[in-house]
Amino acid sequence: MKARIHNIPTSPGSSFRAVLFEDKEFPAAWHFHEEYELTYIVKSTGVRYVGDHMDTFDNDDLVMVGANLPHCWKTIGEQDEDVECIVIQWREELLSSWFDKEELKHISALLKRAQRGLKFHKKFSEEIKPMLLEILKTDSFDRLILFLKVLQKLALSEEFDFLAGPNFSNSLSYNESNRIKFIYNYLKENHLRNVKLEEVASAMNMSKDTFSRFFRKTFNSSFFAFLNEYKISISCKMLIDTDLSVSEIGYRIGYNNLTFFHRQFQKQLGMSPSKYRKEYQKIPLSQ
Repeated sequence: MKARIHNIPTSPGSSFRAVLFEDKEFPAAWHFHEEYELTYIVKSTGVRYVGDHMDTFDNDDLVMVGANLPHCWKTIGEQDEDVECIVIQWREELLSSWFDKEELKHISALLKRAQRGLKFHKKFSEEIKPMLLEILKTDSFDRLILFLKVLQKLALSEEFDFLAGPNFSNSLSYNESNRIKFIYNYLKENHLRNVKLEEVASAMNMSKDTFSRFFRKTFNSSFFAFLNEYKISISCKMLIDTDLSVSEIGYRIGYNNLTFFHRQFQKQLGMSPSKYRKEYQKIPLSQ
């Protein structure tokens, strides 16, 4: 199937939707919808896909995606706790008639930036968390005013990174969307071994050359580089969440050559796996 379109109902008595989602895992496949979406992870870890961007996520992950931008969150491995996250979704027409007003110029610019997806930095997301929780408990007029205050705070923040690449197109064909979903699912199921380009191409009924061209066009990267980025992201999570040795982690994610694992980690993170683990352990638990 292609990235599926989801129809989002509004919350009762409100012109937008705000919910606390709780479940064993994220149920949505790679999908898109007409609504803008703000997602704050209260409790969960895994891999997040927004357009052609892939990264791991953890507690306090705050991401905004624009209208019709394909995305999904996937839990990876065994989870000690259920997923818990705040999700706010709204249509552009909620605010569009106000976009010519000087007071909303920053929010208007925010929504344009969100078409590539935005990840806000952890310290900022922790600061805005109380406002998000308050939206869940507030009704009607006060809820809308608080929501506008959240958007304005997001709009004025410079503590964010773009997710999808500038050349990523929301207008994917059925086949392109289907292929991307297949790749994401294949990596989730097989990332703990040495995945070969040839086997993925074969599983998709494509020649090696055709698959390579498709992948580079879609992700602006080679499959080899994307796979290594995926594996290193998983290794970061394992360095933080487990007491496994660096060598064992390298083997578990499919690197039989540990020198190569260290080289790829250094290339992506600018430090060794051991230093990364030590640096993370220096961060106070309250942060």
